[in-house]
Amino acid sequence: MKISVWLFLIMGLGPLGCVHDPNEKGMEILPDMIHSVAYEAYSENPLTPDKKTMMLPVKGTVARGHMPYMYLKTPEDAIRSGIELVNSTQVNEKTLARGQSQYETYCLVCHGVTGQGDGPLIPKMPNPPSYTSKTFLTYPDGRIFNAITVGFGDMESYANQINEQDRWYIVNYIRTLQKKKVP
Repeated sequence: MKISVWLFLIMGLGPLGCVHDPNEKGMEILPDMIHSVAYEAYSENPLTPDKKTMMLPVKGTVARGHMPYMYLKTPEDAIRSGIELVNSTQVNEKTLARGQSQYETYCLVCHGVTGQGDGPLIPKMPNPPSYTSKTFLTYPDGRIFNAITVGFGDMESYANQINEQDRWYIVNYIRTLQKKKVP
């Protein structure tokens, strides 16, 4: 019974807001919804508990287009990433060319043309490990991907410079460098 009364009132008052003259606004039933108060980004806001207009995102929020990366720059996570991260990219001429291009842009200055840790920047900083060293040859693809993503030793993270797909392509290109040097 109550619903029908409300429905009758809405249907009865609804036409009051409609007019045929485009210059006439008509009647606003809930004006606060039409003309809401806008607060400047850094101004004080009386509606929030901390009186700030800009609020932090809710805990656990993930930015659109960004997946959280659950491995840190620790020895434990380096090992875990090698077990859990799987390289699903196809190895073909096109992906290897892209991997080589990215390698030459970001990695060659330290790791060198052939991956021996003899890049042109090396006289100024310590040598990185050779890709053909016994230890490095045992690393799974996920561990190399993790090293590029979070960094390893003196090497810092390249996650902001190299997108995820290209990091996998670099891993594939490193594998080709290893095959050239290993008997």
